[in-house]
Amino acid sequence: MRRSDQPYHHGALRAALLSRAAEQLRTGPVSELSLRRLARDLGVSHAAPSRHFPDRQALLDAVAEDGWRRLEEELAAVDPGTGAGLRARLLALGRAYVDFARTEPALLELMFAGKAARPHPPEAELTGPGAVVADAVATGEVAGADPARTGTVLWAALHGVAALAVGGVLPDGEVDAVLGETVDRLLDGLRPR
Repeated sequence: MRRSDQPYHHGALRAALLSRAAEQLRTGPVSELSLRRLARDLGVSHAAPSRHFPDRQALLDAVAEDGWRRLEEELAAVDPGTGAGLRARLLALGRAYVDFARTEPALLELMFAGKAARPHPPEAELTGPGAVVADAVATGEVAGADPARTGTVLWAALHGVAALAVGGVLPDGEVDAVLGETVDRLLDGLRPR
């Protein structure tokens, strides 16, 4: 019997499977994610998901790819733009990243831990921090930085703050202060001398 809170419409099974998988990851670990359970939850035959995902790994790949897409959309939505300055942009991205990590810890783990066969999409290299650094180089706010490499360094720092927040190492009241200090210290090294 189909769950009433998870409507499924013919022709939208792939989207329904991805949505339900993301929901399950909010309440349980990746190891509990299965095509059979998703099919049962959506009220379809256990073979129906195989039309979209031939095996569990294909499902994990698609969930991770969808996670990257969602993260990129969330980062783009909070970016105040070049007029706001590099610090304001990095703080906005950092806060959104930490919020995503806190809301979707198992999904973020799947996206990074190599459980999906494919890495994040190459076009993601100049989104988020990399794109912000490229803009800052173009406006002269940052001198001589390789945007992709510097974006990776900034991303690593933001990911570290997010990991400490998700792991409970940073109490809720400390996250924003540590994020601000992290951004300030990174910016100090990037500013033209």
